[in-house]
Amino acid sequence: MNIHEHQAKIILKKYGAKVPEGVFALSVEELLEKVKNLKTNKFVLKAQIHAGGRGKAGGVKILNTIEELEKSAKELLGKKLITHQTGPEGKEVKRLYVEESSNIDKEFYLSCLVDRASSKIAFISSDQGGMDIEEVAIQSPKKIITTKIDLKDEISEKECEKIIDIFKLDENSKNQAIDLIKSIYKMFISTDANMVEINPLILTKENKVICLDAKVNFDDNALFRHPEIVNLRDLNEEDPTEIEASKHDLAYIKLDGNIGCMVNGAGLAMATMDIIKLYGKEPANFLDVGGGASKEKVSAAFKIILSDKNVKGILINIFGGIMRCDVLAQGVVDAAKEIDIKVPLVVRLAGTNFKEGKEILDNSGLKLISAENLDDAAKKIVEAIG
Repeated sequence: MNIHEHQAKIILKKYGAKVPEGVFALSVEELLEKVKNLKTNKFVLKAQIHAGGRGKAGGVKILNTIEELEKSAKELLGKKLITHQTGPEGKEVKRLYVEESSNIDKEFYLSCLVDRASSKIAFISSDQGGMDIEEVAIQSPKKIITTKIDLKDEISEKECEKIIDIFKLDENSKNQAIDLIKSIYKMFISTDANMVEINPLILTKENKVICLDAKVNFDDNALFRHPEIVNLRDLNEEDPTEIEASKHDLAYIKLDGNIGCMVNGAGLAMATMDIIKLYGKEPANFLDVGGGASKEKVSAAFKIILSDKNVKGILINIFGGIMRCDVLAQGVVDAAKEIDIKVPLVVRLAGTNFKEGKEILDNSGLKLISAENLDDAAKKIVEAIG
């Protein structure tokens, strides 16, 4: 789950990190009232959307007067920002954030994330702050260091020093940076975060280490432990179909293709999308119905897939383990009759009771195309949609 920059900074501040003072608002009037509490001679206005690259898209402005702030806020609120992360459709700005300006001396990059390959927590640091870290990795890989930490209650002083070594700070700034690393680490493990990215992390001319920007996301599977974080969820920033899918405990991500996929198991879902691409077409979605796919769940999955107007055909790929294929097949038949599916539907079943499941599908009277294996299923759905 993603949150906005202003929310991330509140959490970071709670754990001891230094951030600029700022206010957020949902209207220009509210914003102008709140900024009266800021002590600054310049205002930094930032659009709040769940996407990077806001500055290049005109979503970050430095303003000298209240009048300038009011004018820019009116222009920005309701505007669609198009960045490299939003896609061509962009994202509408529905909330604004203003913070006190900072006198920047140096800019750094710092992030903390789960490294699943090593089962450790990885800190990535660079003296090339304010830039796309992917670009830095390509052009100047030696400017980035990665420090992997074993999961424990506290990070050691030595590990902190290793992380910030590339910053080349003086003693006072170094101590501040060490305290920041400790704060981020504590916040990371306490909130079940997946990633904390500070870009840029700055050293001011007053010799203060401050998080000038912040991006944080959290492990969805751990949100039941953090109702206070769930409350930060902004549904305006999420795809409506993905929101609907989450209500039915379906793992769904919309993609740009035209073959809808309904699969049980994330790995099998990935393999299904790969083989569709292998045969020259594009998947319209990732959809994992999970191990216990009831008729209601299957019906909800069909409706969500068909809500995408790009879908020209559907491929169902089920491996019966916990869920028996005959039970799943009956759910597919019942749901298909209820919804009146008008696009080609290819079904491949394997595993527990797959023969009984295939018999149910064959005798259903529905225009289902049965497949023997995944390769056969991919060929048939590609042929069916032409």
